[in-house]
Amino acid sequence: MKKFLFGCLVLAALAATGPAGPAGAQGPIKIGVMAPVTGDWASEGQDMVRVVEILAAEVNAAGGVNGVPVVVEVADDSGTPKTAALAAQKLLTSQVVAVVGTYGSSVTEASQDIYDEGGVVQVATGSTKISLSGKGLPRFFRTCPRDDEQGRVLANNVKELGYKRAALVHDNTSYAKGLADEARAIFKEVGVEEVYFDAINPQDRDFTVSLTKIKAANPDVIVFTGYYPQAGLMLRQKRDLGFDVPMIGGDATNNTALIENAGREAAAGYLFVSPPALADMKTESADRLMLTYQEKYDAQPGSVWAVLAGDAFLVLVEAVRAVGPDSDKMAEWLKTGLNNYQGLSGTISFDEHGDRIGEVYRLYKVSDEGEFVMQ
Repeated sequence: MKKFLFGCLVLAALAATGPAGPAGAQGPIKIGVMAPVTGDWASEGQDMVRVVEILAAEVNAAGGVNGVPVVVEVADDSGTPKTAALAAQKLLTSQVVAVVGTYGSSVTEASQDIYDEGGVVQVATGSTKISLSGKGLPRFFRTCPRDDEQGRVLANNVKELGYKRAALVHDNTSYAKGLADEARAIFKEVGVEEVYFDAINPQDRDFTVSLTKIKAANPDVIVFTGYYPQAGLMLRQKRDLGFDVPMIGGDATNNTALIENAGREAAAGYLFVSPPALADMKTESADRLMLTYQEKYDAQPGSVWAVLAGDAFLVLVEAVRAVGPDSDKMAEWLKTGLNNYQGLSGTISFDEHGDRIGEVYRLYKVSDEGEFVMQ
């Protein structure tokens, strides 16, 4: 029924506007950005939009794509699956040739069929759930790695850091539960004992009951696979309880808002695995983006996911430049013609499923000064 309703939305949009994308049209090339501009993940979404708009301005200043200017169309998905369908419909109605985003796996899951049926290439930026690329959708790609790779790196780091008894905590979202399942499978292989496994409610703001239960299980590390707002609160409340067990998380906690939620003292020593931060990417394009972003916003992007949104935009521009704004040709070229493209985060290639090729994850630690330091 969901797929039927999604199809109705797509057909309604196409009936009102004609075929998605400006192939053969005289107007600009429209590239959509679907992101959580509002809601719990607003800092991520706003940074994604800012980075893409900076890069679009650079492309246009250099003459556009084959002489045609690029226009960025933004749709706010609020970080919820329910809003994702409306955001996707908005971008289809705007006749975008492709879409950058989105951040959350569950939100991408609710939109990817809509984009595929609408004939639009989608490049997700923070959606790491494995099954997203297992549906056989020919126009789906992602610049972020998958949870199986992240779960392996996370579990191996727990082992290498010398922890033997792990409490695994997730929040029942597609991303967090999937990552927790991947990590616990590797724990069994490497000999880390799982002494606790449960979910928190991401809508809660008080996790002391869960933390008290975790403390009773006597772990020597808490492995949290959810997002940065909840991780920050858990760190603060863990400290308030006098529970000084170390905590390590996944890449959804790579956001400087974690420090704001936790407080610098409670966040110090927190570990997480993530693709490298912008300052650690060491590419010419990343350095240029850092300077431009700093000049415009007097800050730096709060996490890596905005940078991976920038990479998504850049590979879409290259696809249009190579084969024009035809979704089928763009999808085929991204899989067969894009070989080790030098993006912001390093070289980018895609396999036949649309997954990014290559190892990306690194281990980070929060310093006493509240900085994310690559280990």
